[in-house]
Parts: sequence; structure tokens; C-alpha cells
Amino acid sequence: MGVNVFPAASGGASYSSQPPASASSVLLDGQLVTASSYSTSVTGTGAPWLLYANGGGTTTITIAGTAYTVTAGSTVGTSAYTGSQSVSVAAPLSSTAPATFTASTMPSISYWQSVAYGNGTYVAVAQSTTAGAYSTNGTTWTASTMPSSSTWYGVGYGNGYFVAVASATTAGAYSTNGITWTASTLPSASSWHAVAYGGGKYVAVQGDGTTAGTYSTNGTTWTASTMSSADTWYGVTYGNGYFVAVAYNTTASAYSTNGTTWTASTMPSASFWWAVAYGLIGSTNYYVAVAQGPTTAGAYSTNGTSWTASTMPSSSNWRSVTYGNGYFVAVASGTTAGAYSTNGTTWTALTMPGSFLWYGVTYGNGYFVAVAFNRTDNAYYSFPPLPVAYGVYNGATVRA
Repeated sequence: MGVNVFPAASGGASYSSQPPASASSVLLDGQLVTASSYSTSVTGTGAPWLLYANGGGTTTITIAGTAYTVTAGSTVGTSAYTGSQSVSVAAPLSSTAPATFTASTMPSISYWQSVAYGNGTYVAVAQSTTAGAYSTNGTTWTASTMPSSSTWYGVGYGNGYFVAVASATTAGAYSTNGITWTASTLPSASSWHAVAYGGGKYVAVQGDGTTAGTYSTNGTTWTASTMSSADTWYGVTYGNGYFVAVAYNTTASAYSTNGTTWTASTMPSASFWWAVAYGLIGSTNYYVAVAQGPTTAGAYSTNGTSWTASTMPSSSNWRSVTYGNGYFVAVASGTTAGAYSTNGTTWTALTMPGSFLWYGVTYGNGYFVAVAFNRTDNAYYSFPPLPVAYGVYNGATVRA
């Protein structure tokens, strides 16, 4: 009768308290206690691998670009791998409320307007300048250069491209790394204000009070489209098959299933709707909008087409909202006030590190990151990682 042989890790006993019984050798073994991730390379022998993790939540182990989700105490099998393969382990994040942000510094005093995250990089753009900035950790920033001195109002990420749009011009820009940028051309000299990606399209909206819209299938060339009404469209997002846009100083909103044709919808009040974000909480889709005021006006939708009023925790100039790790987070202009919500409907106050013009906020890789207008000030909140023990093992070898 065959016997499964499992040798211990080279450094001694395995961190993984329950290594797979069918594993034949240890390829990688360790634990994350204070760090949120670990990356290395592992050499395969042509056999499938077994991934194991045990901790306070779900661990993501990425092998050669393929992400595997490993719930606590479980084992996941992989494809067969031969030769050196990149391996990264991402610890689960705690669900600690983002109640207080920490100050950090941008590379220059600029009119920072918007910030986005994609492919491991945070990117910020500014008004009336060629100044841009990027960060690979959410806390320290490096200057970059936009292709023209334009009023860069919006930046978004999708399908390998950062895309930026500007106001009162046809100037656009795109970047594959968030560091170097290439100029592009929008279909009209409108006040392009925000951009979102989804369903294979980049979609931008403008604040000129017209029906002008635009979309791109590649992030580099743009085509004109028509919004559902002539309004000051300031915010756009994508989620669950819908683009959703909100407008300033009106009850007008709009939705689109393809990014090219739009249908009118109605906000719960004629507020100065500035921004909208999408998040999936449990099995429920939420679109959440905030308004500049000062006002306590907020709104949410579970289908992207009909809206319900909500109340922000203070009467502030709410300028931006984003979603990540189970929380919506909103920031406001000219105050230390921020807000977070676990359900998109009820809000709790949070504190920013200074009473600045917080104009943009985004989420990525465990960090909320916010930028301020006409300052070097930046702020972030980092979710602390939960400890995890992990192992990567070769598949079974049965010996007589």
C-alpha cells in the first residue's frame, strides 16, 4: 500500500498547520504578520501545485499572473507548472473602519483634481498644468509630466490604460504605466470632467450644460455620443453592466448599458451632484452619489436607474466618492470632514488630516488615497493586513 510522504520546509517545521496530505514536497512556506504581501519566484517540476492558507480571511495567491482564491484552512489545486514562476501572496485585509486618514505629500503644489488606481499604481492629475504624479504604495509620490498644460479634471483606469480628460479643450491623454503619457484628442472642446471604464469602453462626461458625451474602445481614440439631456454632467461610474452619470444643480441623472446611448433618470433632489461610485456589497449592487453644497445630500441606487435620498454626516461640499474593501468613502472641500458607509445608505463621519480642498479619492490595493487642490497635501488610509500562514506544494508523489 502506498504512503504519502510530506517533507518539512527547509527551515524547519512548516508554518502551515495543516499541510495537504497529498503534497510531495514544499515549494514555498511562510507567514505574513505585518506585511500585506510577499512576492518571490518558485520553480515547478511539471506537476500541479497545491496552495494552502490559514488566517483571518481569504488569501489571494497569484501564480504566473493567475490569481487563486484560498479561503482560510482550505487547499486549492493549480495547473501544472514547469520552471521558474512568479508567485505573490496577498494577505486578507481587516475590515477596520477607515475613520482617520494619514497625511502624506505630493511632489508639487498643484491644483490636484482627480486620482485613480490601476495595475499597482496610483495616479493623480492637476488643473492648468503639465504636473502629474504617481505612487506605487499610496503613501510616497513621484512627479510625472502630462502631454500638455491643460485643465486636467478627470482620470480613470481600465484594460491596461490610464486615461485623462481636460476641461475647455479637446485634450486627452493616455498612459500604460501612469508615468509617461501620450496625447489624444476628444471629439469637441468641452469641459470634460470625469471618465470611467467598463464593458470594453472608456466613457467621459462634460460640465458644459450640453448633451455632448464621448466614448473610446481603446483609450486612445474617441467618438462623440449624446447624453440624455443638456446638463452639467460632473460624475460617471460603471458597475454591473451600467454606466451611470450625475449632473450638477439638477435632478438629472442618466444611465447607459453600452456607453454610447443614454436614458434619463431622476435624482431625489436638485442638488449639486458632483460624483458617483459603484460598489458590490454582499450580493447587492450600489451606485452612490454625493453633492457639493454645502449640503447633507447623498443618494443611492441598487439598479443604476432609480434613486433614493440619503443623508451625509455633515453639511459639507462633498466632492468625490469611491468604493473599496466593503466601504464607500467620500471626501469634501475645505474641511477635515469625510465620511464612510458600509451599505451605501447610512454614513459615518471620518477625519481628514487637514481642512483642505479635498477634490479626489480612490481605492486600490488596501489603500484609500485622497488628493487636495492647490497644495502638496495628500492623505491615505491603509487597511491593516490580517496574519496568514501559507504554503505552496508540489502535487502527490506516492511511494511504495
